[in-house]
Amino acid sequence: MGFNVAVVGATGNVGREMLDILAERSFPADEVIALASRRSQGTEVSFGDRTLKVKALEHFDFSGVDICLMSAGSAVSKEWSPKIAAAGAVVIDNSSCWRYDADVPLIVPEVNADAVTGFRKRGIIANPNCSTVQLVVALKPLHDRARIKRVVVATYQSVSGAGKEAMDELFSQTKAVFQIDEVEPKKFPKRIAFNLIPHIDVFMEDGTTKEEWKMVVETKKILDPKIKLTATCVRVPVFISHSEAVNVEFENEIAPDEARDILRNAPGCLVIDSHEPGGYVTPYEAAGEDATYISRIREDATVENGLSMWVVSDNLRKGAALNAIQIAECLINRKLITAKQKAA
Repeated sequence: MGFNVAVVGATGNVGREMLDILAERSFPADEVIALASRRSQGTEVSFGDRTLKVKALEHFDFSGVDICLMSAGSAVSKEWSPKIAAAGAVVIDNSSCWRYDADVPLIVPEVNADAVTGFRKRGIIANPNCSTVQLVVALKPLHDRARIKRVVVATYQSVSGAGKEAMDELFSQTKAVFQIDEVEPKKFPKRIAFNLIPHIDVFMEDGTTKEEWKMVVETKKILDPKIKLTATCVRVPVFISHSEAVNVEFENEIAPDEARDILRNAPGCLVIDSHEPGGYVTPYEAAGEDATYISRIREDATVENGLSMWVVSDNLRKGAALNAIQIAECLINRKLITAKQKAA
């Protein structure tokens, strides 16, 4: 017997990616339901070689749903996730709403799959921030070997992380530049075409942005609360895939060659690291792929036991949709959930 899966936010970037990945991976679903707000009711979305008509979240009965993949933002998740969980479905939420709740596990399957059992407290599992996911996938196997003390990371985050409007803005601004038209920022505080913006999410009292704060808090919750981390998060004029320049200080000695070998054998990681022109991965090449790509692995001689590396991943897939579906697969494979008895 297969599972009934609801995708909330099915018309958004991540929701559409979730439907694509469910089909690609032949997820054991008897039924997949596409849900969104009332204004999107009747919209058609693709699911493999089928087309689904979007239903309104406000009027949907979740009593027959086993798994709900939620990608509709924090406000919607705050209102609906507890209701959906109370109806007996496990909610896997992609927003930031539940990530910092002590009773909600924050999961990256390659890193802390064992923590998934904590879903029973609230019936909700949180998906981490996209920039955090790829970072901890790369850090986990190295942490197991040499214990990480401190991480310094600078992100180069694509506009798709800010939604479809942000992608449209990059496209329209780029077009305007070539046509010598006025470039008007709407979604972003400054022009994004041919520019970089060192500001993602809101500013906090200490001068960091909330995106940077998320990376600190989530890495500690997922990987190790003892790790010290500082981040600078930058929006760049790239449509899909986030990149990160990562400097790591370890407690124990670890050589670049050993790190390379460890990462080559680590789940979710793909090392492409030839020290020659083109011997590394760029965001363009990572788009549409599942792996977390790691390149430019080298010694950081400014600290004892230091390494530097370049980490790239498709933020819509591993950073969001794929990770959520891997969490669902983890629940099924570990027999932590069973499909509800369907009416004859």
